[in-house]
Parts: sequence; structure tokens; C-alpha cells
Amino acid sequence: MSRSGKPALLVLEDGTSFRGIAIGAEGETFGEVVFNTSMTGYQEILTDPSYCGQIVTMTYTEIGNYGTNSDDLESDKPQVAGFIVRAESRVASNYRSQQGLSDYLRKHNIVAIAGIDTRALVRRIRDSGAMKGGISTEDLDPASLLAKVNSSQALVGRDMVREVIPERARQWNEALHQLDQQQAATASAQANTSSDSSKSDKRPHVVCLDFGMKWNIARHLFERGNRVTILPGSSSAQEVLDHKPDGIFLSNGPGDPEPLGYAIDTIRELIGKRPMFGICLGHQLLSMAAGGKTFKLKFGHRGSNQPVMNLESGRVEITSQNHGFAVDEPSLPKELTVTHRNLNDDTIAGMRHSNQMTFSVQYHPEASAGPHDSAYLFDQFQELIEQHLN
Repeated sequence: MSRSGKPALLVLEDGTSFRGIAIGAEGETFGEVVFNTSMTGYQEILTDPSYCGQIVTMTYTEIGNYGTNSDDLESDKPQVAGFIVRAESRVASNYRSQQGLSDYLRKHNIVAIAGIDTRALVRRIRDSGAMKGGISTEDLDPASLLAKVNSSQALVGRDMVREVIPERARQWNEALHQLDQQQAATASAQANTSSDSSKSDKRPHVVCLDFGMKWNIARHLFERGNRVTILPGSSSAQEVLDHKPDGIFLSNGPGDPEPLGYAIDTIRELIGKRPMFGICLGHQLLSMAAGGKTFKLKFGHRGSNQPVMNLESGRVEITSQNHGFAVDEPSLPKELTVTHRNLNDDTIAGMRHSNQMTFSVQYHPEASAGPHDSAYLFDQFQELIEQHLN
């Protein structure tokens, strides 16, 4: 629990309210209330740009027991609209810990609440679907806070990508973390380091369209011997091609894919020109660029324990997932073949284009945090790049 004991209130748009204790910044915040079933990885969840505009509920009972550190960031700051836990650990017991969870939330002005019945909250979301909500340490009147929730902006139809994409192109120069080594510099400093030797660099060049990309994706691409350039997700197809890519990556990102017409048009122009790999929002945008549609899931797939069947190998992968939309299978054009399925609800979890150079998955093979069952997908992308170069 919070050491201050300051009261806080959570209200959902259906009028359900929960009283608890503030463990983050003071104030109030609004967003779509969702839940994540991961037992660990809360810092990666907090800093994942895909959660922009969302108030995240952790279903595991105690959160914060290993603190926070500068190595486990997935972007340069927390991206969630708010945070909900059953109980916050009073002690951060890990040799990598640099700051406790409450202090980290307050430092980055994230409003958070603990001490509520998260089981009841998750059951409400599962029954009624993800809905708007608000957390306040200032307005503790449920009726008053509910009025503010109902007047807040919904996620559907809103371009959330514009809120998280980088302003300019950058070179990525950080490999995967080694837990027994301290990083010499922060990821954000390394991510913005320019490479003057890139003109003579003979490594394969992967250009990423960043719609809210987790940093561990870039680490995987760099680890495999690539030169990695990250472009804003609003870049045009010509701007991508001007960088002379050997492979094109479509990143994850927040919110509804339908308003992102600029990204859909860009991807449509790029299909077939280079090997292309998409993850999560990139997967959805690729399907729409090929003529498919997406739909909103009732409460989404969020957690590091989601089972997926690889239809090509027959193997089941345990995966990390975070999305509230999925590809509508009846709308798929003949050019796209389903390669993976979510075993919880049979939705599409992966697909391949008939050109054999383009594929995507709905989940997160870079994990961070989560299982590593799906890291082979980065190897498959690398093989396509090598084949294209030869």
C-alpha cells in the first residue's frame, strides 16, 4: 500500500466505482480501462507505447516487488494513462532495482490506485467489455467523477499513433540486454546516436516504421547484425525507400487502426518492394493495406501467457500480447493466408502474403517481458532479407 495513505477513486463509465489508496501522482486521469494477466513485466507494460490512452489493471495480486530500473524500458517514459493494482509491494528486493514503483509513478506523473478488488474489476470488464474510466485523488464523489468519465474522449476512431511516434528519423545501436552487465549508457541516448559510417556500412539495412515501437524490437533487429533506422510512422513510402532499405518493419502501436489512413496508404505502396514484417498494430495495418478489415475485441488480449498455434509447424507458442483490435477473417483478401491462431478465441494471430516476402503476427515475439517461444520470427525475417540481397 501507499505510505501516504491518500484516498483515491476509480469510476467506470457504467457507474461502477472502487475506492482505494493512491500510489502514484496526485490528480486525475481518464482512459480505457483494460487488464493484463502478466505476473511480471510491469515496467515494460508501463512504458509500452501501445498502452497510450489506457488505464491498465494488473491481475496479479502484488506488483512492485522488484522495483524499477533504467534497463527495462520499452520507451523513454511511461505511456499508460493510469495504473491499477491490488497491492503494491512495500519493498523492492532485486539487485537491479534503482527506484520503487510508487516513486517511479510519481516521478513520471502517473496517477495510480491500489487496494481495490481487482478480481471484481476484471470480471466487470470481461462481462461488459473494456470501457472508459477515471482515477482521481481530488474528486472523490462518484457521481461527479462519472460525469467527467462520460465526457472524456473514447479510444475508438481516435488516432493515438500521432501521440507516441518519434519526431524524426534515428539510428538504433543497442543490442539485447545482458542481465549480468550494466549498460554503459541509457537506451534513449543510444537510440538517438547517429552513425556517420552508415554510408559504407555493408550490414543489411532494416527500416522500421515506428507507430509506437517497443525498444526490444529494435534490439532484436540490431542483435541479428542489421543496421537499423527508425522512421516516424507518418512517413511516406518514398521516404522509406529513400533510405534504401533491405527490409521493412511495421511496429506495434496504440489504439484503433482504422483512422490511420496515411499508414495504410504507405504500407500498400511498399508491399512487395522489400521483405516486410509486421507486429501487432503493424499486422492490422498490413491487413487493411491489402484490403482487409479489423474489429474491436470485447476486452482484448493482454498478458505474457497467451497460447498461439503455428499452423505451418503445428507447434503451440506461449506469447506476449497487447491489443484491443483483431483482423476480421471474412474480410481477408486471397493474397493473405492465415499462419497462426490464438487458441483462446480462434482469432487470427499471424498471416503471410502470397508474394512470400511479407508476413505479420498479432502478438509480440520480442517479449520483454514474456516468453521467448516466438523469437524465431525475427530469424525468418532475417532469412528473407538475406534471400532478397542474394
